[in-house]
Amino acid sequence: MKILVSACLLGLRCRYDGQAKPNANVLVLGEKHTLVPCCPEQLGGLPTPRSPSEWQGKRIVNQAGQDVTDQYLRGGEEAVRLARTLGCELAILKERSPACGSREIYDGSFSGVLLPGEGSAARALREAGIPVLGESELDKLK
Repeated sequence: MKILVSACLLGLRCRYDGQAKPNANVLVLGEKHTLVPCCPEQLGGLPTPRSPSEWQGKRIVNQAGQDVTDQYLRGGEEAVRLARTLGCELAILKERSPACGSREIYDGSFSGVLLPGEGSAARALREAGIPVLGESELDKLK
């Protein structure tokens, strides 16, 4: 199966802080599946590194106070385009990210508080019919 995966989980340094978050449980999936790296933030036109961003109501704002909603929404659209183009049947995305979070996101106060919600790319993929899992939900993978 082809799986779209947050590039940071595969060890690519694309996070807001210029770092990676390689996940051994995700990496081992490459033995049986084709893993397609994707960073929706970069696909939306944001640089790496970049100011951290969080959802504030219906907008995504970075810590410097700039509205970056359009870039995040564009990144979600491009993630869907990439998944469809390459025939990905599933997405495994970085939890709690304003783009990739699938169950929880930060509350917009930049204080580490989480609330139920999903990121822009996770929502776009789900709405396009592509199931989304976070990296802690791999036990749900068949």
